[in-house]
Amino acid sequence: MAYLDIDSMFAGPVTTSTDDAATTPQEGFSALEWSVIALAQRDTLASLTEPGRMSRALGSLFGRGPSSRLADPKLEALRRAAVLARHRGFALPMSEIHHFHSVGFSEAQMETLVTSVTGMRVGRTDQRIAA
Repeated sequence: MAYLDIDSMFAGPVTTSTDDAATTPQEGFSALEWSVIALAQRDTLASLTEPGRMSRALGSLFGRGPSSRLADPKLEALRRAAVLARHRGFALPMSEIHHFHSVGFSEAQMETLVTSVTGMRVGRTDQRIAA
């Protein structure tokens, strides 16, 4: 004879989706984060530094807008990492990597970012045919 527990017939699972998300590192990005990465493709390394007084004065004189910093610290860390990855590949400064992780991104997301921005694929084995 089978036992049917009527009191907890519709009980939920033991683990919740938030528990699974906390233990599984996220590898991808949201649509907003991908748009930040795409917009960062036009930024130069100079956009990562704070402009000096003379630079701000000349910028206002010649109509150059303010720097392209983002208001959200997490998105700004993503933009900075995307700009550095585009110019330097996997050779990112450790301070930027630590800042990237401190705002909530994972190591898998860093690898996804660098490989998507630079076009490199880890373990890629295609070989060019010499003509």
